[in-house]
Amino acid sequence: MMNRIDGGVTAPKGFKAGGLASGIKKDGQLDLALIASEVPATAAGIFTTNQVQAAPVVLSRKRVQKGIAQAIIANSGNANACVGNAGMEAALKMAGAAATYLDVDQDLVLVASTGVIGVELPVVKIEAAMAQNAGFIDALGGKNAAKAIMTTDTFFKEIAVEFELSGIIAHIGGIAKGSGMIHPNMATMLSFLTTDIAISAEMLHQALTYAGDRSFNRITVDGDTSTNDCLLILANGQAKNKIIADNDPGYQIFLQALTFICRELAKMIARDGEGATKFVEIKVVQAGSEEDATRIGKAVATSNLVKTALFGEDANWGRILAAVGYSGVPVIPEKINIYLGDLPVCRGGTGLVFDETKAKKILAAKEIFITIELGLGSNEASVWTCDFSYDYVKINGSYRT
Repeated sequence: MMNRIDGGVTAPKGFKAGGLASGIKKDGQLDLALIASEVPATAAGIFTTNQVQAAPVVLSRKRVQKGIAQAIIANSGNANACVGNAGMEAALKMAGAAATYLDVDQDLVLVASTGVIGVELPVVKIEAAMAQNAGFIDALGGKNAAKAIMTTDTFFKEIAVEFELSGIIAHIGGIAKGSGMIHPNMATMLSFLTTDIAISAEMLHQALTYAGDRSFNRITVDGDTSTNDCLLILANGQAKNKIIADNDPGYQIFLQALTFICRELAKMIARDGEGATKFVEIKVVQAGSEEDATRIGKAVATSNLVKTALFGEDANWGRILAAVGYSGVPVIPEKINIYLGDLPVCRGGTGLVFDETKAKKILAAKEIFITIELGLGSNEASVWTCDFSYDYVKINGSYRT
């Protein structure tokens, strides 16, 4: 049993959250989020593989290795990246401000930032906002936390589910942000998850890695891997289940729910790609391995030529086949079939005569489904992306200024 519920990161027992306008963004927009557990929680995280990493990533990566945390503080509007020693000083001060507000050990606070790279973070604004807004987090504040981490996002992204675990009702909630600079080699731009199950740090990290690989690691908007990507989870044990310490049936139930949460958040990010007009799912089937299917799906999803053709509603299947060919996965072109929705456009690596009007109608929809049959095995994977429109260039041509 698994049901979607309201509440986002505050749906699990023992969590509070909220969002503030600290002045980092203009016009009084929310730009500071805080998520906190009432008790210290088991923690896990996955971070960007970009060699250029923001100070919050460096700090949180170090702290999460202990497997315990109690809060996450995050700002938007400034990435706190590539600013020298000032970056780590600001990250530590952010953590300190949250620790003081919550009256917890500073080492139990994880930190994240997103926004413009190369500009020093005015952390004094964050410190002042925290000091002047007592009581801004509560059990209904998940939505404001989701809004406070947005940059070019057009909508806030949150989800929560409840599920049964050995007769006990448990919960997972999550928020995410991401719209551009999305080609995660770990997770999304930022995503924070909470759960009230009891689980060991080792099993929580294992579950997060599995879920992240099958969700956030299968989306792309523009092929750019951020300096600030992080996926964090806190598990505070307030559901009072028997602690999950191995790969037992309870772990599998939790893993299924966690993967669902991550996948839904990842899809929201793909739908909200900067300037996007269409959501695209690319399903690669009959592959030799799941890894091969994923790699091919990513090659197609990242192709600018494929994405612009989808924006223009042009059934240019040759661009899809070409991307399969340069993916690095050994294929046999004569076995490859391609479908746009339910319309076959390529069979055996050769184009078919198809109804161009029907193809145009399929590509005019807000959701486009592409299936690629490889004829090489029984494994499959789906990758999610969006089209490339004129607005993507407009948005990113003046992002900093």
